[in-house]
Amino acid sequence: MSRATLRPSGPLRGVCTVSGDKSITQRLILLGALARGSTRIVGGNEGADARAALGIVKALGVTVRSQGNARIVQGGALRESDRVLDAKNSGTALRLSMGLLAAQPFFSVLTGDASLRRRPLHRVIEPLRVLGADLAARDQDRLAPVAIRGQRLRGASVRTPVASAQVKSALLLAAIQAHGDSSIEEPGPTRDHTERLLPRFGAPVTAENGRILVRGPASLEGIEARVPGDFSAAAFLWAAAAIVPRSDVTVRAVGVNPTRRAFLDLLARAGAQVEEIDPRDESGEPVADVRVRAGALAPIRIDAEDARGMIDELPLAAVLAAFAKGESVIRGAEELRVKESDRIATVAAGLRAIGVECEERPDGWLIQGTGAPRGGSVVSEGDHRIAMAFLVAGLRAKDGVRVEGVEAAAVSDPGFLPRLKGLLR
Repeated sequence: MSRATLRPSGPLRGVCTVSGDKSITQRLILLGALARGSTRIVGGNEGADARAALGIVKALGVTVRSQGNARIVQGGALRESDRVLDAKNSGTALRLSMGLLAAQPFFSVLTGDASLRRRPLHRVIEPLRVLGADLAARDQDRLAPVAIRGQRLRGASVRTPVASAQVKSALLLAAIQAHGDSSIEEPGPTRDHTERLLPRFGAPVTAENGRILVRGPASLEGIEARVPGDFSAAAFLWAAAAIVPRSDVTVRAVGVNPTRRAFLDLLARAGAQVEEIDPRDESGEPVADVRVRAGALAPIRIDAEDARGMIDELPLAAVLAAFAKGESVIRGAEELRVKESDRIATVAAGLRAIGVECEERPDGWLIQGTGAPRGGSVVSEGDHRIAMAFLVAGLRAKDGVRVEGVEAAAVSDPGFLPRLKGLLR
């Protein structure tokens, strides 16, 4: 297990880019595998999760080659693999592959690492069965490995059991291969990258009155797509700029999809200075250069509706609350119990370790911010977002923060630590 320590060393200043969006990259890889012809992915994410998706499609007979800063996925003809397909630590790769493979005329087995094998799958399996999918998983269909006997699917109306972009996307990947019309409805809105991508590949997908309508089976054709900068990766840099006095950081070409940008709006409400420069559209996604400058932070209030829009950034929001004087309350975060770690428990333990009073609740935290915590040593529990959030905390904590298990950051952003240090002035 590797470790890294960051201590206060002055403001962060400069302009940078971040790695390509992890969620969009994985979707492009899987859809490119299904589509006929070549899909050219420019500026995709290079982290471990994206590599897991690449490993799965390669095992299914798809050719992938590099060309400068692009990857070319030659899809259209999947074949049965003679080995178990390993999603590593990627919930996106595992769950979306379940939808991809449910309609393929062969048998597949999907698994992941120890952390991923503890994350729930019944929320994906049950709605896929409405479309006629034949899946079985460990522990009464709750946990990976999952066996998939691919077969002809039929269109149907499905309501997902939870508001989850992964569940919705797995259903969409199955529905575009099913025979007949499908309707997919969620309990609440989630990130919409898959819905934006599918029409570009030629799939007849539309949104109407809160439902997604799909006419299958669709014939997909390869595309060229430029991946915007990963919002979640940029969020750590913006948070660092917000808490360290006199900081001024601009991240170029970041995706600011309305279903993802809630954390940026939170920063502005809390007192950071936020500016979006040159808003534009790239490959169907809204993109901007985003500048964040430090400000005196007010306590944070996040309810269940807010939490849904920043589920990946909630651990970072909790760490940010430590640097706001007064009581912060974050609710609606129960989904964090089943991420790479139990993020509610892991964040609470980390905040206490750096001297912050924190009450762990079933769906979030009550945090007594001091403005400048003492600092200390935090264990990442193998969770990339925990590792990165507490490294950011070290830039303002009085004695700095040492993170054990810092290698977890490579899951989503291998260049995170050098990029962060490069902004220190």
